Amino acid sequence: MDTISLPTAVTHLTREAHRAGKRVGFVPTMGALHEGHLSLVRAARSQSDVAIASIFVNPTQFGPTEDLARYPRMLAKDSALLAAEKVDCLFAPSVEEMYPAGAAAWVNVEGLSEKLDGGSRPGHFRGVTTVVAKLFNIVQPDLAFFGQKDAAQVAVIRKMVRDLHFATEIVVCPIVREADGVAMSSRNAYLTAEDRRRAAIIYRSLRRVQALADQGEMNSARLAAAGREIMAEEPSLRIDYYEVVNPDTLDPVADVTRGALVAAAAYVGNTRLIDNVMLKGMGRESSS
Repeated sequence: MDTISLPTAVTHLTREAHRAGKRVGFVPTMGALHEGHLSLVRAARSQSDVAIASIFVNPTQFGPTEDLARYPRMLAKDSALLAAEKVDCLFAPSVEEMYPAGAAAWVNVEGLSEKLDGGSRPGHFRGVTTVVAKLFNIVQPDLAFFGQKDAAQVAVIRKMVRDLHFATEIVVCPIVREADGVAMSSRNAYLTAEDRRRAAIIYRSLRRVQALADQGEMNSARLAAAGREIMAEEPSLRIDYYEVVNPDTLDPVADVTRGALVAAAAYVGNTRLIDNVMLKGMGRESSS
């Protein structure tokens, strides 16, 4: 596996791959890799000729009181995991490479970036779309792989790709969960054993919503209320949002007859976790 820090070197590599008629698959990450990330890498390997992963803790998507300073950084361990998965190239740029002195250009998807996580974390999605646009320009992937856990991010990035005519197909892969149902996340490392026990209720509440929808309950307000009722069994958890929305627009929906995204965010101790399930609507099977 090649490890590259210079954007121009990665662009050269992918241009050579394209000249040879090869498809490039790309997995952008912030490191602290877990099985969820590795599932994206395996999807990239299976659907592409050249698999590239990036590790870059992007400062512009963190708010002033968020965990940028303590976000886990373990490049040597992550690099070994990627090499074991036979990734062709790891792109690990510095902040100075990604944000040259005097950089003032931003990419912002208006109308979506203020919803769900964007509402709780002002400026977060502007940072995400800016860095993803930079990465797409550098890597020029045919396919880019993201996890369903970050459903709001997926919606924002898909719209950015469409609106700005990026020649990249977004591939969304299923959520990978721990044995207790907790969605895998780099921030799970912050949780104490008791926090982990409490965190499991988030998915339990989503499964309750999913079960009710499968049984024929289509009213979004009643579904969300049922999920929040389960969450209330752990009063120490602080709900950030618990919403039933259109997965593309992130707007609330009155009912789920045509399918919906049920998205939740909650603070477990000082750690903010997100999770979701997709409801497929009447006559179709639901999945998470």
